[in-house]
Formats: sequence, structure tokens, C-alpha cells
Amino acid sequence: MSGVAGQMGNGAVLVTGANGFVGRALVAHLLAKQSRPVVAAVRRSDAEVPAGAKKVIVAGLGPRTDWLPSLTDVEIVVHTAARVHVMNDAEADPLQQFRLMNTQGTLALAEQAAKAGVRRFVFISSIKVNGEDTLPDRPFTADDAPRPVDPYGVSKLEAEEGLRQLARVTGMEVVIIRPVLVYGPGVGANMASLMRWLNRCAPLPLGAVENRRSLVGLPNLVDFVDVCIEHPKAANEVFLVSDGEDVSTPELLRRVSRALGRPVVLLPVPTGLLRLAGRLIGKSAAMQRLLGSLHVDISKNEQLLGWKPKVPLSKALQATADYFLESHKC
Repeated sequence: MSGVAGQMGNGAVLVTGANGFVGRALVAHLLAKQSRPVVAAVRRSDAEVPAGAKKVIVAGLGPRTDWLPSLTDVEIVVHTAARVHVMNDAEADPLQQFRLMNTQGTLALAEQAAKAGVRRFVFISSIKVNGEDTLPDRPFTADDAPRPVDPYGVSKLEAEEGLRQLARVTGMEVVIIRPVLVYGPGVGANMASLMRWLNRCAPLPLGAVENRRSLVGLPNLVDFVDVCIEHPKAANEVFLVSDGEDVSTPELLRRVSRALGRPVVLLPVPTGLLRLAGRLIGKSAAMQRLLGSLHVDISKNEQLLGWKPKVPLSKALQATADYFLESHKC
């Protein structure tokens, strides 16, 4: 098998992070299509992956990880594994740790993939490569100059740059996907905290917020990754992905509350006071995510690949809320 660009065959797809939030859903989606064999890469032998995938154990994500035994007969790699963005990182040098896994680990995998004859490498990056916020009338686009702010975003950008260089040298096709906030059944982190708060019907001081936020439901992200696996015009391109429907923070809270079957009380506290409170308690970044805008223009996806989101925001939020309620039954 050659790393030179050309017609897709029917070789296997290797999905890294196959027991993670995105990886597990992608493996299940690809298996349901039955168009290619699926290799599910995980770090632990007891990690569960969807039935039908070939599970391979890989010892972590780093610059010295040996991926070659897992790449036999693999035509496509979808790299979802990463050291994820965390709040209040306890590492003495967070950037070094993010680079070790997200930059050096990614490039080590990609170099071995090219050596093994992998045709296409699909990299799940992050909207944090673009930056942390937008103007309400100026969404991020895939062609914007990157402006990462935190170590996670920097490490993802450096991985992107290394992948593009590797593509030029080897001919292996690279596709870069930068999702916005991903949600869906089983989501954790900020979205899970938000649902727990709303499920208690606690009032929130966010009624006066006027902003625009993009999200992407897990079914839409997985569907878009699937398109990028196969579509010839995706080669060596960068894409942003969302549900295609932007909402303000108050509107999001109302929709999630409605999906949970709970009333919501939004107090119209001035945003200036909220920003001041965030600074005083050392939560400026968290407050910015609630008050600021971060939305994306995904028109390139339709123009180049003919892709539109299939699952509306409200439907995806309902599925997320239903799973949350079922898993939090007394």
C-alpha cells in the first residue's frame, strides 16, 4: 500500500482513543456502515470497545510509542486520542506535557503511519487552535490565522504544523478537523456540570448575556469525520465543525432545561458584574466561556464536501438530557 494520494481502497481504519467519548462513537458508526474493517486502539487490555472492532493495545501516546504492529493493512488513521484540556492543571509545566502527547506523540504516530503506507491521516484537533473567543458578528473560519492562547491549543497547532510538513514530504494525505464543544449522551466536563445544575432548578445569573456559541453534537461530529475519511476533496484541508446553529448562553440553558423537563430561572445580572466576580474569585476563563462568543462558519464543509449537519441541535440536546436523566435515577 502506498502513501501517495489517490483512489481510496477498502483497507482498515485505525481509530486511536477508541474507548473515549468521540472514539467509541466513531468506532460504532464505522462498524454499522460495514464498509471497512475497524481497528480500535486503546491503552488498557480491559478497555471496552464496540463489538466487531479489532482491539489493539498501545502503550500510551508519546514520542517513543511503537505503532507499527497496529498499522498492518491499515489505510486510514483517525487520531482522536490526546491529553485533553483540563482546568487548574497541576503540572509544573503544562505546555511540556501537552507537547509530549499532543504534538510529539501525534507526529510519532503519523510518521509511522506514513512509513506503513497509510493513505490518509485524519487528525481531531480543536477550535482552541483558532482562539478562545470571537466577535458576535465575526465567526471563526478554517482559513483564519491560528491564535491559540493556552498550552492545549498551542500543542494542537504544533501538531497540525508537523502533520502538514509530513504530508508534503511523504505524500500521505492529512485532514485536520477542529471541533467546537462536543456534547452527547455520556458527555462529561462542563456540559455534565451544567446539566446537574439545571436539574436542581437552581437560579443562574445569566439572563442578560448576549453572545453566540457554537456546539457540535456527537452524531454530527462522527458523521463529518466519516465524510473526511472517504471524500477525495478532504485531502490536506482544515475544517471547523459544528451543528450549524449558534445559540446564546441563555438560549442554551433554556433548551437544556426543557430537554431535562425542568423550569429554569435566569436572573438578569449585568455582565460587567459577572466578569468582575470572575476576576475576584480567579475564574475569569470560566466566566468568559459563559459570557463571551465563540462561533464558527462551517460553510466550507458544504461547499467543498457537500456536508450539512444531519441532527438538529434540539434533538441532540434531548438525547444528551435523556441519557443524563437515565443515568442519574435514584
